[in-house]
Amino acid sequence: MTLLTTVFAAIICTIIWYKKLPDTTMKLGTLCLMYWGASLMWLIDAFFEYAELREEYFNPAPLDMLNDFYLGLSVVALGLIIWLAILIIKDPKKVVKTALFKKN
Repeated sequence: MTLLTTVFAAIICTIIWYKKLPDTTMKLGTLCLMYWGASLMWLIDAFFEYAELREEYFNPAPLDMLNDFYLGLSVVALGLIIWLAILIIKDPKKVVKTALFKKN
């Protein structure tokens, strides 16, 4: 479930990035790379887990699937938090700078 969650997040992010391709101010490419990196990590993990468990790999317990889904969601949320931190630090649209130095 972690692999599926991160792959779906990577696909959705990539579609949004591709539709807004000429405009790179929101750093969507960085978010896509984070999600694709996480997907690659979970794919390698799935290969090693399959090598260890063999046919038991395809019959996980429902509680294990739920825990894996929560882990996948937390990875997606962490990626969003890192992306938002990058946006706040880089401030591509100068929103934070304008709000901080706004004169009344």
